[in-house]
Amino acid sequence: MRRGATVKSRTLGVPCADIMKTLGDNTRLKIVEMLLAGAQNVRDLNASLRIEATLLSHHLRVLKEAGLIESERTGRFVAYRLSPRLMGAKRGQELDFGCCKLRFDNER
Repeated sequence: MRRGATVKSRTLGVPCADIMKTLGDNTRLKIVEMLLAGAQNVRDLNASLRIEATLLSHHLRVLKEAGLIESERTGRFVAYRLSPRLMGAKRGQELDFGCCKLRFDNER
């Protein structure tokens, strides 16, 4: 690879390093894993994560700005889900970014 070359995600069209930086936080990684199962609202996410609402809001904003998740208001709640571009790259518990793959194992 050339010096200064950037590896881009074929799925999102952004540098792979940016995706990995965004997912380098344990809480954001857990949020993405939870959203693999489907859309969830803040109350559902926080029931599992048990963090301050402001901190959860921050993590959701970072994921949204990175293009990994989207939000939609349903009644008085906001539902968060993985970006449709990621859903096309979803294979069970694995996301294929085109530059790398991220697999969530059920074993803890």
